Amino acid sequence: MVSGRKARRITLKDVLARRDLLYSGHRACAGCVSLTVIRQALKAVERPTIAVSPTGCAEVTTSIIPYTSWGIPWIHSAFENAAATAAGIEAAFRAMKRMGQVKEIPDIIVFGGDGGTVDIGFQALSGAAERGHDFLYVLYDNEAYMNTGIQRSGATSKYAWTTTSPAGTVIPGKPQWRKPIALIMVEHRIPYVATASPSEPMDLINKIRRGLDAEGPAFIHVICPCPRGWRFDPSKGIEVARLAVQTCAFPLWEARWEDGQLEFKLTGTSLAIAKKPELKKPVEEYLRPQGRFRHLFEPEKREDLIADIQAGVDAEWAYLLKRAGLA
Repeated sequence: MVSGRKARRITLKDVLARRDLLYSGHRACAGCVSLTVIRQALKAVERPTIAVSPTGCAEVTTSIIPYTSWGIPWIHSAFENAAATAAGIEAAFRAMKRMGQVKEIPDIIVFGGDGGTVDIGFQALSGAAERGHDFLYVLYDNEAYMNTGIQRSGATSKYAWTTTSPAGTVIPGKPQWRKPIALIMVEHRIPYVATASPSEPMDLINKIRRGLDAEGPAFIHVICPCPRGWRFDPSKGIEVARLAVQTCAFPLWEARWEDGQLEFKLTGTSLAIAKKPELKKPVEEYLRPQGRFRHLFEPEKREDLIADIQAGVDAEWAYLLKRAGLA
């Protein structure tokens, strides 16, 4: 694998000078973070670009016929085949370039939720990664099937309430730990994988650019708090995303495969915490503002379950520190 075009670092000045490529007039819920993520990501666009979206929150809110909020060419696919659609677009442009019908292959970005990525669409994603198709897949992860009624997904956090993992006296929410989708994609040995948060927009935007400039498949996992499904004040979405990073419930990192060698490093706030561990906040600060974890605090505080989540977060953080060569 090779890294492809060398990305120029995008500055805040660059971002402020660029027009928005996701327009107003969409039907997203108040405080929806998914469209904030997409708006930030499109600030990294520097070349002709095509977007693909499987069914999901971003798709249904931005494409109500006959209107669209997309300022670039965009196609809607089914839940299960967004990566296959992107692979087909890339293959078609490669064929047209060989025949002299086009001069360049556009950048291709998939914006998919966790249901269409971690679960239903994973087979197509894994297959496209194995074949080496050149596109960037951005997972905006709101940790449930929010578009269809807040059902649990493979990305839902442990002990979270959803409509299909209700918190009761026998089972306190979803009993399983979430699927480590970004680490799974690293093991596909694709050129670039990263995690990002809208609370650190320049980190996110530059990772998007690096993913687009990679030669081959790239994957970026972005945390995307959902006011409706996570049960918090709609004005607090970025604050909740920031707490996820500050507590290491969602660490920020990037991984590059080049010539058979893996470079793995922490970024942003996560790198700062690695250097100064006292900056790491307890995971309770991230859980408490979210109504989907209310049963951990009311009618009585479940210290055992909070401690279990904290242990899982600490174990994952220790693993990442070791993988980054910092422990």
